Amino acid sequence: MTADNYGFDTLAIHAGQDPDPRTGAVVPPIYQTSTYAQDAVGSPRLGYEYSRSGNPTRDALQECLAAIEGGRRGLAFASGLAAEDTLLRTVCRPGDHVVIPNDAYGGTYRLFSKVAERWGLSWTAAPLDDLDAVRAAIRPGLTKIIWAETPTNPLLNIADITALADLAHESGALLAVDNTFASPYLQQPLTLGADVVIHSTTKYLGGHSDVVGGGLVVADAGLGDELAFHQNAMGAVNGPFDAWLTLRGIKTLGVRMDRHCDNAERIVGYLSEHKKVASVLYPGLDTHPGHETAAKQMSRFGGMVSFRAAGGRDQAIEICNRAKLFVLAESLGGVESLIEHPGQMTHLSAAGSALEVPADLVRLSVGIETVDDLLADLEQALG
Repeated sequence: MTADNYGFDTLAIHAGQDPDPRTGAVVPPIYQTSTYAQDAVGSPRLGYEYSRSGNPTRDALQECLAAIEGGRRGLAFASGLAAEDTLLRTVCRPGDHVVIPNDAYGGTYRLFSKVAERWGLSWTAAPLDDLDAVRAAIRPGLTKIIWAETPTNPLLNIADITALADLAHESGALLAVDNTFASPYLQQPLTLGADVVIHSTTKYLGGHSDVVGGGLVVADAGLGDELAFHQNAMGAVNGPFDAWLTLRGIKTLGVRMDRHCDNAERIVGYLSEHKKVASVLYPGLDTHPGHETAAKQMSRFGGMVSFRAAGGRDQAIEICNRAKLFVLAESLGGVESLIEHPGQMTHLSAAGSALEVPADLVRLSVGIETVDDLLADLEQALG
């Protein structure tokens, strides 16, 4: 099943999820097994021999991921960072170089600065909305990946995927795009020229804050084979129950994202007029510097909203602590609304670095609750 033949919501519900041939079950079974009986020595049944190497429930998720991102192959991992690590160690070698966003997710920054750097991989942070800055950051012959987030976490900056892909390919590098914030319902980087899409499937794809996972989707089958080899060799795979939960979440991704976007737009309008809010960061605002690019490559602008408190750091923390319906918690993309102070929560690992986020920043993951209730909660939190 591909986007050439079916719409997004049909793919989300059916790709990789044919009724079980033995029982007719319309939901893929959870193959909660570590190993498989073989028909003879060297003859595993349907190719399954050990669940690190292959599992039918995980295969269903991987096929679905590829279909909804318009890719040739999808791979599911134990977490988004496990997916990132596998990508880096598949494509790069010690001595190679990667360009990353100057406002990357804190966990990604930690992976580069505390783990990959010790392995011999160098990196440069650059503002990805400035193509001249990206070009200057590239080290000819050494840069193997331009690593993009768009929108970024948590500043919601926008990068031009097609332009970055052209720049990467001119330099002999790959473009990898973390599509977690947008989800494949709103944006499909492979169709815009990217080589690899990265997901924390924990977020919008799972959608219910009950499962941790990660994913890679690639445009090239050969790269997919290399990644699959490393996925098996390194072993950070998605378990069958986690894969099943993620598949269940993907089925409603489209209808959930529509509500996330509807609610976020109402909240952005409210915050934009509030005297205790210095500025609102949301690519759907026509005052956002990346608005035109986002409008070109996204169907809508997502459910993530950040804003800067007019009263500075202390007020930002107070707002987070006063919220009631918005749950004070890390992560994002679930049906429930979350609020956090990135500087002391998700992005604490970047403190003191060039990627440190503003201390007055508050990040909202806008859920799918009744929007008037969310607005009332923000009203009391803002005081």
